[in-house]
Amino acid sequence: FLPGERGTIKAKPDFNVSEDVAALRKAIDGIGTTEKTLIDILTHRSSSQKQAISKAYEETTKRILVNDLKGDTSGKFEKLLVALARSPALNDAKWLIKAMKGAGTDTNILIEILASRTNKQIKELSAVYAEQTKKTLVQNLKTEVSGDFGKAILLLAEGARDESTNVNADKAKEDAKALYQAGEKRLGTDESKFIEILCKRSIPHLRQTILEYKNISGKTLQKSIEKEMSGKLEDLLVAHEGMNRSTLLSGAGTDETTLTRVMVSRGEIDMLDIRAEFKKLYQRSLYKEISSDVSGNYGDCLKMICGGED
Repeated sequence: FLPGERGTIKAKPDFNVSEDVAALRKAIDGIGTTEKTLIDILTHRSSSQKQAISKAYEETTKRILVNDLKGDTSGKFEKLLVALARSPALNDAKWLIKAMKGAGTDTNILIEILASRTNKQIKELSAVYAEQTKKTLVQNLKTEVSGDFGKAILLLAEGARDESTNVNADKAKEDAKALYQAGEKRLGTDESKFIEILCKRSIPHLRQTILEYKNISGKTLQKSIEKEMSGKLEDLLVAHEGMNRSTLLSGAGTDETTLTRVMVSRGEIDMLDIRAEFKKLYQRSLYKEISSDVSGNYGDCLKMICGGED
């Protein structure tokens, strides 16, 4: 699929930037904010259209749209609207900064972002991260992560994954064999082999490797990783191994920060796949889950991003 084909947030075909700016101004400046308008515009425009809106909004009003959204809304609804209005690279940079702030690092956020973004997205978020913090992402990560997990994270942060779409079946077989010999087949595990293959190869190649692995080993690569590894490295490699979208929302019912982050960052990319995998995993639709878990404007906005009841 082409990027965006599996998303629910799409570009508006008859996009008119000045109309949108006028509608937002009316919603924000009028008596009482009209949340419905804010939700409608921010969930039915592509990222690039929203960046055009932000720019035009600032030129027209001499104010910054994100600041006005913060001033007019509050709590989790405010955070959701702000994230929808920002560029994906700025969101990723902000989320990574937060993940590394203070004592301890939220490794789940590092894994979620760095294991699922394309090279181009990693380059873009790294540039914004450096602007925001005056340090490079790699410099900061080096002080936060260590060991095999650190090696894997730093490799992902380079944004140097192979992105060719051609799959060579023989090479995939070779990799599957190498993984089998680095794990199941020996005493002790050669983690570096797993890291090299799972963090550098293209996604289509990895999908083929996973199939070949099952033929060789008789069990899934995920099962082998879970048996051979532990802790954060296991989480990272499992997230990788299937581009495991369903795990993104496994605990999202209670954790609204994760819910906001995943819905915003995947809305334009592969929300349809996340919905399908969620349903397969939990026997109920993501839309129903959101409806029963969250309410008010925040819930309405998430349901718009979810984009369908199936």
